[in-house]
Amino acid sequence: MGGVVTTTFEMDSLYSSLGIHKTEFFEICKSDSTEKDIWNLLQTGKISVNEFWQAFNERIKDTKIPPVKSDLFRLYFHPVLNEDTATLITELRKKNRVICGTNTIQSHWENHLERGDYSLFDQTYASNKIGLAKPDPDFYKMILQAEGGHAENTFFTDDRIENVEAAQKLGINAVQFTTAKALIKLWKKYI
Repeated sequence: MGGVVTTTFEMDSLYSSLGIHKTEFFEICKSDSTEKDIWNLLQTGKISVNEFWQAFNERIKDTKIPPVKSDLFRLYFHPVLNEDTATLITELRKKNRVICGTNTIQSHWENHLERGDYSLFDQTYASNKIGLAKPDPDFYKMILQAEGGHAENTFFTDDRIENVEAAQKLGINAVQFTTAKALIKLWKKYI
């Protein structure tokens, strides 16, 4: 979704409101183990947004960072639809099943639902709902299984190269997204 169908969530406003940099934010989120990495737990739906901010506030309590009192992920999330990509999806759906596999959090999931962004697709698989996130190979395997698809007959695009490479390792025809126009040239025979 983000970076392909809509603009990616640039969290600069969120960092700015906390008076910290991106690296500091993710240092606060991570831990020695994935079971305690609150960003990973949020993105895979293992904790709620409220639980994330409670844990975040607990981790910053002895710092000068102000405690978070509302969902900053929702407050600063204002995605813009990529009209060219939306048109491409509409054209592809005339002859193909088109699905969305997205790394997201509940706040952004709700916003995309309200905007109707997921209605562009036949099905959406969101990390916060399926408990797996890209580039974990199990993310792709679960979707292939759910769709009854085969890697060699599947086409995938993503703005993040690590996600593309993970899909390629499974035999999925994957390309890094740059523009919808570039994708149209590559996938013209499927339209």
